[in-house]
Amino acid sequence: MSNNFSILIIDDEIQIRKLLEISLETNNYKVSLAVNGKDGISLAASHQPDLILLDLGLPDEDGQIILKKLREWFSNPIIILSVKNSEEEIVKALDNGANDYLTKPFRTQELLARIRTALRSKMTSNNESTISFGNNSIDFISRTVKKEDEIVKLTATEYNLLALLIKNDGRVLTHQLILKEIWGQSYSEQTQYLRVFIAQLRKKIEDDPNRPRYIVTESGVGYRFNTS
Repeated sequence: MSNNFSILIIDDEIQIRKLLEISLETNNYKVSLAVNGKDGISLAASHQPDLILLDLGLPDEDGQIILKKLREWFSNPIIILSVKNSEEEIVKALDNGANDYLTKPFRTQELLARIRTALRSKMTSNNESTISFGNNSIDFISRTVKKEDEIVKLTATEYNLLALLIKNDGRVLTHQLILKEIWGQSYSEQTQYLRVFIAQLRKKIEDDPNRPRYIVTESGVGYRFNTS
């Protein structure tokens, strides 16, 4: 992937900003910096970055509020970097529109991998009629899934679930978000119901359902699809 991408860092910790700036510029990303939420929103509007790295512990306003404000108009990926590591905080950020969440301290290489995944997802249009992953492919027009050129028999619900995951390639989708999208508001707490369907999908598309490559569990939070 060519790294001609711009990244906005919104973080009030000078050491973190400097570390991120050096790491990203070394990998040929264009970097802009903001030390609070107000400046971050302003820079996001004026620079239109390809991706935002957002801290939740900002000095002027809670990062969750900044995230919600950004998501009113900013559609590119947002990755949260925060010392807050509770499942409740992570789920809240993902439900508020974050693409991913990393807790501090983080490994630089892992962050770079998450950035590449988010940018790859940004480049993949949801309007593509066919997407391939490994020996599998999905055709959104005919609503068919193939594995090694053989049609995989999916129920309507299984197909809708798989299509939702694939169209959000690389993004962590929370249990509640998936349940609401596929089954409706009344099923938003039925996580066991979701686990059953995920297990069924894995048996049909994964080479080893016990060690899934494509439908990855984010423990206590939800699922992430990896097409690569």
